[in-house]
Amino acid sequence: MPSRECRRWRLIPFLEESGKIQMAIDAWLLEQYRLGLCGPVLRFYSWSPPAISLGYHQHKWPNFWENLTWQGGKLQLVRRPTGGRAVLHQGDLTYAVITSNLGVKRLESYEFICRFLIEGWRKLGIELSYGMAGRGYIHNPNCFGTATSADLVLADGSKLIGSAQLRRDGAILQHGSIRLKPDVELFAQVFGEAEKANLDINFDTKDVMDALIQAAAECFGGEFVVENLSDEEWQVILETSSKYSVNLSGYDHAEENNAASIKKQQYLP
Repeated sequence: MPSRECRRWRLIPFLEESGKIQMAIDAWLLEQYRLGLCGPVLRFYSWSPPAISLGYHQHKWPNFWENLTWQGGKLQLVRRPTGGRAVLHQGDLTYAVITSNLGVKRLESYEFICRFLIEGWRKLGIELSYGMAGRGYIHNPNCFGTATSADLVLADGSKLIGSAQLRRDGAILQHGSIRLKPDVELFAQVFGEAEKANLDINFDTKDVMDALIQAAAECFGGEFVVENLSDEEWQVILETSSKYSVNLSGYDHAEENNAASIKKQQYLP
């Protein structure tokens, strides 16, 4: 795989797509990096329609999650290739970083990658720090119900960013949800509890991405080159995306994949 000394990063333009396709993209890029077929990657994306993502090893969740709706549409249930607990993806921005050679300790690799998140939000005037939750967090199915040492919180302890990793032969995929404009009523409907966080974040999504991209270049070093997914990459991604769906019987995957194949990638205007 490319070494940490590789100074060319692939910056994939913002993409709004379904959760299963987003997870297939992240997994595909990790595998390509592991095989030495591409350099490190940074990308940002959102989930359309909104979805609940489950950690790879999360096998229990409320049955009613499979039939939730919001604004007339059904929430999708998606399985991430990474660990952790359930995340509601509505009003959030997701980041993904793929790189390697960050040491054997997982916490050290989290801290190395999370530096660009901390510095990027500092450029926007927001100070972040790491969470402090112990192992008891595993009993809470809601990722944003607690904040571990791999998560980033605001000054009042409110969790702004929850992250998870997948490692393959030294290659690392770390992706995470950045809460920008969550719907408090939908959160309560999903998790059966009121939103605890006091989030007063009022930034344009593009401004957030621009600050984080600038911080990534400073923290990781090297040149960040914008590069869309190729037609060949899209073909493989769409062929593998269905395995990230959970209990979506009767859903027309073929129709969704066809729509995704013709959707253009672009930064938010």
